[in-house]
Amino acid sequence: MRFVRRVICICVLAMLTCTGLCLAQSSALSFPPFEQWKSAVLTGNVAALKGLYSQSPPAQLKTPSGAVDASTEIAFWAGLKPQKLQLDVVASVPPQPGLEELQLRVEFHPPGQKAHYFSEEQLWQQQGSPWRLMAARRTRPTTLQLPVSVDNHIYPTTDAHAEIQQALAEAAKEHERVLVVFGADWCYDCHVLDAAFHRPDMVAALRGNFEVVHIDVGEGDKNQDLMQEYRVPMKKGIPALAVLGIDGKLLYSQQNGEFENARALGPEDLLQFLNKWKPRAR
Repeated sequence: MRFVRRVICICVLAMLTCTGLCLAQSSALSFPPFEQWKSAVLTGNVAALKGLYSQSPPAQLKTPSGAVDASTEIAFWAGLKPQKLQLDVVASVPPQPGLEELQLRVEFHPPGQKAHYFSEEQLWQQQGSPWRLMAARRTRPTTLQLPVSVDNHIYPTTDAHAEIQQALAEAAKEHERVLVVFGADWCYDCHVLDAAFHRPDMVAALRGNFEVVHIDVGEGDKNQDLMQEYRVPMKKGIPALAVLGIDGKLLYSQQNGEFENARALGPEDLLQFLNKWKPRAR
């Protein structure tokens, strides 16, 4: 997820133009207005859903195909009711009084198909007494599973330079390459990518081909010398990848945020990347 400064007071629409909302993990993920919305989605209660979307001003709703109005968005959610739908809040934070940001993980099962996943970022606003959904952005469904929790620590606080040198030494012995993953534990998409790397098909693609090193960039204030050395611009977002040869030579660097929105990728996208940059058969 791209690191952005939250400036809620300027305008909601400006926030929606960012790649993603930076959400802090909250100790209490229960938010009653969301529970009402969730119940209405699971029961297909269109009338209840209409009452939960802001009308003045109109809710700003972004989908993979573009902006839609509330009626179109409500029809989308109501249409998911028969498809074994599961909704989980993975992060929640009140940026200021009267506002609440949520990060959702959605799983559904189209008839005769494998499970599909997508995420949605929601901004709720208290309008008088009731809370209403002011803005939302959802990703396209993929078959790449999204993590329900981001409590695990992926990015170590040890010396990143030493970690890379150790990985290069191991790669040289095994005739592998080094896959450098820049990210941070606060970044939801970093957890998405890490979960993908633990899929059996990804494990098979990584094994014998790559030594994986996770580099903590904090909030853009850690290991920036390594990002510059490997030509990975922080401003393009994280997670960000670089591939090194056994001699430490840079073979690939992420220039345009290709993996920054990991939740929108499918397993085939990641496998294609790994197969492209794995060492040639000996």
